[in-house]
Amino acid sequence: MVLALLVVNPHATATTAAGRDVLAHALASDVKLEVLETSYRGHAADAAAQAVADGFDLVVAHGGDGTVNEVVNGLMRAAGGPSSARGTRWAHPEARKRVADGGPVPDGRRPMLGVVPGGSANVFARALGLPRDPVEATHHLLQAIETGRCREVGLGRVDDRWFTFNAGIGWDADVVAAVDARRRKQASPALYLRTALGHYARQAVRAPRLTIEIPGEEPVTGVRLAFVCNTDPWTYLGGKPLRVIPTCSFDRGLGLFALHSLAGPTVLRHAAQILRGAHEPRGKHLVLRDDLSRIRVTSDELVRVQVDGDLLGERRSVNFMSVPAALRVAV
Repeated sequence: MVLALLVVNPHATATTAAGRDVLAHALASDVKLEVLETSYRGHAADAAAQAVADGFDLVVAHGGDGTVNEVVNGLMRAAGGPSSARGTRWAHPEARKRVADGGPVPDGRRPMLGVVPGGSANVFARALGLPRDPVEATHHLLQAIETGRCREVGLGRVDDRWFTFNAGIGWDADVVAAVDARRRKQASPALYLRTALGHYARQAVRAPRLTIEIPGEEPVTGVRLAFVCNTDPWTYLGGKPLRVIPTCSFDRGLGLFALHSLAGPTVLRHAAQILRGAHEPRGKHLVLRDDLSRIRVTSDELVRVQVDGDLLGERRSVNFMSVPAALRVAV
């Protein structure tokens, strides 16, 4: 039987105790399940890392994109790559018994990831085509477990931090910082939009000047804002996908969207293009690339960086790397 850990963020926007109990009951009917509720920042990552050491087959993240990001970072931190798991002293009794009996062992000792959305945006889950409703997503996950249905996805990496769908330098990272400072359980896309608009005037005047280095190209200087994407869409505004780089996907390298200007006409032009989403954005102030293996961004001053909507901190130099087929996800 599949050995699974359910990691629940009780403070995520759309999670409830009743929903957690329904989810746990449904999963426990098909898998040997343990449940953990997070109680501190980084708890989901620590739990996922321990699940690798304990020999779990599956780790299910129930929460928003921040919870998924933590679980992914825990899985990637604890299992560096394919290796033989035979002979490992599994911490979990069920895993020890299974190995002793000659049963299946997780490939590379890294469990598969499952996702049941419970946040406000749920970009990673929606980009994979998973249902937004937690009950429907649980049913979908159970079918995937029963049939062994999974998908390998590529991840992005910022120095020592993994991300699943996007990273940003400058304006959007400042918005993330501002929302975090006033965050409530009811945080919504509308809050992010209001905060972004409130920060625009300051960004238009005082945005840092960035330099972008791409292998095989001359450095791009004088950039005022940069987004790095690992998939499409970049995020959602309620039910509306914001398609910054429509060709970007989990099966390709990283995408880059950068602007030389944050003047009103430039921002409005590209905002309209992103909202329409039918074609790639175009413009004389735009730097657009896709399927990149590496990107380096430097700044003369400290600039904020965010990954998957989580503030990473302030940096003068940021190195992005694409890691293909990094993780198996139940879909």
